Amino acid sequence: MSTARGARARARIEVTAAIKDEARRQLAEDGAAKLSLRAVARELGMASSALYRYFPSRDDLLTALIIDAYDSLGETAEAAHAKVADAGPIRRWAVVCEAVRDWALAHPHEYALIYGSPVPGYAAPVTTVPAASRVGLLLIGIVRDAHQGAGVAVSPLPAELRPEARRMAEDLAPDLPPEAVAALVAAWAQLSGLVGFELFGQFNRVVEDREALFRYAVARLGHGVGLVFPQDTGTQDTGTQDTGTGSDHGKSRP
Repeated sequence: MSTARGARARARIEVTAAIKDEARRQLAEDGAAKLSLRAVARELGMASSALYRYFPSRDDLLTALIIDAYDSLGETAEAAHAKVADAGPIRRWAVVCEAVRDWALAHPHEYALIYGSPVPGYAAPVTTVPAASRVGLLLIGIVRDAHQGAGVAVSPLPAELRPEARRMAEDLAPDLPPEAVAALVAAWAQLSGLVGFELFGQFNRVVEDREALFRYAVARLGHGVGLVFPQDTGTQDTGTQDTGTGSDHGKSRP
């Protein structure tokens, strides 16, 4: 009996993987809005009623693909970070951001699924949140380590943003200064914009050396969240000698 159950479980895993693979192929060709369970079943030679036993609706299939994409992105970023876990915070920050870009360029349609235009009629359920949070939590952890160590160089907030910054800090990272959390949220949005501009063609005829621009931009984002640039004469031409501790910054320590 256990052998039969094991065989059925393996068969279910294989069919589920085949359904997802075909769905990703259709995403690449037609986009998420046109994803159809009937079309997936037809391409796999399955009856629609049989496919519904795996995914009861298109939204269930979309959710599975979204979670897989977020997890793949998160695993890639975490693996890259693990290789530099003993480095300084600005290096760790840059490596994670670069891993996000590399994954997006290698998986453009999956990146578009999770960070592109919303799918009409679809609302992502809360089950997507843990996978969607992986990269963000990694970046928060880098800033947290810096804050608990030498501290972070934070810029003062405008008065109208302070209540919202405090609320975000309570929700996302209560142990970090609200200034740092507000900067983190803005940096995450700007990172997505940088990757999206490159991936979806907005840099065409504007930026040729996109990797160099990306490295410069993510370093500035790291500086914006309070990670102090190292003193390095080799980076003088990019302006990264700035330590961010001038008159417009305050040093926050735990």
